Amino acid sequence: MLPIDDAALTAYLVPRFLNYVRIWTTSDRHPQATPSTPGQWDLAKLLAEELRGLGLADVTLTDHCYVIARLPATPGRGGTEGPIAPTIGLLAHLDTSSDAPGKDVHPQLVKNYNGKRIELADGLALDPAAEPDLAAQQGGDIIHTDGTTLLGADDKAGIAEIMGAVEYLLAHPEIEHGPVEIIFTPDEETGAGLPELPLDTLKAVACYTLDGGPMGELEIECFNAYGVEVQFTGKVIHPGTARGILVNAALMASSFAAMLPRPESPEATDGYYGYYCLMSIEGNHETASAELILRDFDHDGVLRRVAALERFAAAVEAQFPGGKVTVNAKRQYLNMREKIEERPEVLEKLKTAAANVGVAFKLKPIRGGTDGSRLTELGIPTPNIFTGGHNFHSRIEWLSVSEMTAACKLVIELVRLWRA
Repeated sequence: MLPIDDAALTAYLVPRFLNYVRIWTTSDRHPQATPSTPGQWDLAKLLAEELRGLGLADVTLTDHCYVIARLPATPGRGGTEGPIAPTIGLLAHLDTSSDAPGKDVHPQLVKNYNGKRIELADGLALDPAAEPDLAAQQGGDIIHTDGTTLLGADDKAGIAEIMGAVEYLLAHPEIEHGPVEIIFTPDEETGAGLPELPLDTLKAVACYTLDGGPMGELEIECFNAYGVEVQFTGKVIHPGTARGILVNAALMASSFAAMLPRPESPEATDGYYGYYCLMSIEGNHETASAELILRDFDHDGVLRRVAALERFAAAVEAQFPGGKVTVNAKRQYLNMREKIEERPEVLEKLKTAAANVGVAFKLKPIRGGTDGSRLTELGIPTPNIFTGGHNFHSRIEWLSVSEMTAACKLVIELVRLWRA
């Protein structure tokens, strides 16, 4: 491999990231439209213009906020003067999670971190005594929130890393590569699953998401994911004359929620253990609703949880005669491991690229999903690459600049390895 200038990469990455996270792109899981929030357009339009500004002629911003651009192959790698190199894709998402506030983000760049506790707003802190990964950053640069919002490294670090890699490759034509497809998508955090992606226009035979966490983590398997809406219907009458008549839908919803097994909750599980997660509950005497997500690495395991919810619904109806409970479960995405393993070269090139740039990698399961999960299901195998972000979806989110640079460096080498 050719040497890659880490300092130049960092200079590309940090200003871009600090700019991207200031753009409000929180998504909303309730609207059916794509994108679910208007702010995602702001970042999409900026990225399309930046890509054109770098010299890319083939840049599209679709009617549903997907940015799709193509970096041409270097001479001799595009089929006209030599063998045809396959097109590979690089993918990241525009939106940030609604789990924590995402408006008016104030990123804090700390150079030469001293390894001490960092006090944030509202009594929060980044504590190296509790976070070995943070302690390991002593002497390096980090970027963190001020504690009032999340940071947005999920996934604006991934976007910055892709943009940095494209800029570096354009500045260094001596790094030979085939065609590269750049894809930025809306609403990944909602689990919507690329509903409006123009799949028939994509040329990539394999793709890689940059949507992972700490240094060296590479991921080829994820949860099977279902979203569930539960509706509760009661009967209303004045509380003063309610005996034997009132069926309280809000109380039905509370009873249902209490049946969810606590040992199978997100806060009680890790590794390969799945869970039920109650996302919201609301209502009144007449009607109520609950929203859940179900996750399991085994598809039979997630279907078991759907069946359990049906039993809980029947039990609530038995507790509240005259009340009605309906459970509507919808698949969001599937575990991508089997499809990726059908194309072993996709992972092998990723492992080789990591080794070539000195990244000690480890394969781990994603306790969540990426747009790559759905893209793999649609026929384009899409492993996930670390970005250097930590504590995603929280007010104590932070990012390692050196890890971000390493991810970008890995991407450049990966692109090079796919040349014919």
